Amino acid sequence: MFLGQYQHSLDDKGRLMVPARYRDLLAAGAYITQGFDKCLMVMTEAHFNEVYAILNGLNMADPSARMLRRLILSNAYPVEVDKVGRILVPQNLREFLGVTNGELIVAGQGEYFEVWTPAEWQAQMNNLHDVEANAQRFATLNLAKSNNP
Repeated sequence: MFLGQYQHSLDDKGRLMVPARYRDLLAAGAYITQGFDKCLMVMTEAHFNEVYAILNGLNMADPSARMLRRLILSNAYPVEVDKVGRILVPQNLREFLGVTNGELIVAGQGEYFEVWTPAEWQAQMNNLHDVEANAQRFATLNLAKSNNP
């Protein structure tokens, strides 16, 4: 499972150092794509295939479904971790983030991890540190353990 947040560098060739704890999880293959916010998502091959199956089951006549497919699939690329622990971030995804090199934030999200610029990540963290907003935001979510076996 991808957990925690780390600051890692993107070199001049567009290679991002992957946290050591994440590398084994990517050994069987992975994909990088544009995220829903101003970030990138890196998924294991297995999780990407699950997402693809869901996308493939959406109604192609629905404009929102077509847009979601375009967002995820037209920006998706297979990635491999090199011998020193880096993945290549494709040029169009670096442009989407607005970076050519420098520090990035890698944030675990369970089944995948996100890649953020430090400024965008700080904005997310500022948002999450608003206790009153969180109370309203999360009030309808039920985190209680299910009674189902």
